[in-house]
Amino acid sequence: MRLFVAVYPRPESVDHLGAQVARLRVAAAAAAGVNVRLAEPAHLHVTLAFLGEVEAARLVEVESALGLAVERFRDGRDASPRLSPGGGGRFGQGRSTVLWVGLRGEVEALHVLARLIRARLRHARLPCDDKPFRPHLTVARPADRMDPADVEADRADLDDYQGPEWLVTEVLLMRSHLDSRPSRYDRLAAWPL
Repeated sequence: MRLFVAVYPRPESVDHLGAQVARLRVAAAAAAGVNVRLAEPAHLHVTLAFLGEVEAARLVEVESALGLAVERFRDGRDASPRLSPGGGGRFGQGRSTVLWVGLRGEVEALHVLARLIRARLRHARLPCDDKPFRPHLTVARPADRMDPADVEADRADLDDYQGPEWLVTEVLLMRSHLDSRPSRYDRLAAWPL
């Protein structure tokens, strides 16, 4: 099973961000038939940890590790973090170009949560991506199908974007199915914050 741990924004934030993305060049390219792959609104999430392929027999270990991490996070806080989408960014170049919107608000709390989750997964000797945590919502994968100047202009437009705030209320363990188009995500377990 291909697994990841995430938090999801509220529908109001997703809708607001969708309206902003619809005004970008990448959306115009998609509407014109360019294969730039806009993110599905229902799939917008912040990945806290990516486990990758995990044997089904280890699912109980994954859930235990995540439960302990979330419990420790809750013990150290009075309230769940408040976040809002805002600011733009880009990962990669050429075929691997990804356009994203960042997060504002109590982002440090999200960093703490991600560190606790990753530490618990490693302690349990479970797979966990070692990439630095960079909280964001992927909005499009223009790859090399758009002029880099247009992608940069969209990134700059997102710099001024500020979406509605949401309260992070739960951490989710998700399974992704990349063999289907569009990709499909299944919710396997959740822990309240």
